[in-house]
Amino acid sequence: MPKVSVILPFYQAHATLERALQSIRNQLCTDWECLMVNNNSTDGGENIARKFAANDSRFRLLNEEKQSVVHAFCRGEQESRGTYVARMDADDWAHPERLEKQVTWLEAQPETGAVATQVEYIAHHNQTDGFARFVKWNNNLLTYAQMWLNRFVELPLVNPTAMWRKDLAEKLGSYKAGDFPEDYEMWLRWLEAGVKVDKIPEKLLHWHDSDTRLTRTHEIYSDEAFFRIKSHYLSKWLQRYQQDKSIYVWGASRISRKRVDKLEQEGILVEAFIDIKESRQLERRVLFYEDLPEPGAYFVLVYMKLQEARKKIQSFLHERGYIEGVDYLLVA
Repeated sequence: MPKVSVILPFYQAHATLERALQSIRNQLCTDWECLMVNNNSTDGGENIARKFAANDSRFRLLNEEKQSVVHAFCRGEQESRGTYVARMDADDWAHPERLEKQVTWLEAQPETGAVATQVEYIAHHNQTDGFARFVKWNNNLLTYAQMWLNRFVELPLVNPTAMWRKDLAEKLGSYKAGDFPEDYEMWLRWLEAGVKVDKIPEKLLHWHDSDTRLTRTHEIYSDEAFFRIKSHYLSKWLQRYQQDKSIYVWGASRISRKRVDKLEQEGILVEAFIDIKESRQLERRVLFYEDLPEPGAYFVLVYMKLQEARKKIQSFLHERGYIEGVDYLLVA
């Protein structure tokens, strides 16, 4: 039985698939299988996969007719035999040391359920500042505590860098199909269940961007979809750990109020908004930020998209004695 099962779904990936597969073949860790799952490709990508399978028995070609990365991944997962499962996308490139370092990490840290890595972001043109900012932010989240505290800002790891224990997925389930981003939902569910996730502080994957990336084109990766699933798991956590505190939301913009509506649909009552404008008038109570009471009876959700604004608010809250994760949490 192989130590690692690399699951690589592909669809219309003829231009990049060989690079991705070659990077797996070049791994210093040799105890792996690579499950290449063809998800109805018509561009010749299947021929590339067949070539790898014919020349190296560790590559196995599977087919999945149900269209979606969830169905394709789950097809590979069903056939996987490894102790560990590693994600890989058909347009990315794995550093030769990637699998070796992740296996070593998991075997040295029995309490860790999954381990990701930093990424080198490869832009496809010069108008990708948003993704570049996300990668910079993500690469700076290195510890489990940092990822846990920032899980409601964005996905705190880059999904195709992840490796996890197969028995963990057997216990908690992996990707699920729905009107939400499948990777974000899975990591929120696992973190909610107490799974410890680490990140190796090395860039062990080249993460290639493109105009056809599903996160750019499919509705389940829209801001609306992210906030639906984010609100669901945030409400579960608040109901479990902050039920005795009044909930305040820092951020009274129209967008923040719409997102609070989703939270309240999940059963969380927001008592008031916090705003930097002293005279702001809304149907709901608005608290001027300088009038924020001492920590204890309140829990503050910081609904701020801009990272610089979040940092300023964090500094203010820390000066007031608020502890992140105890008295407030960042949301974006």
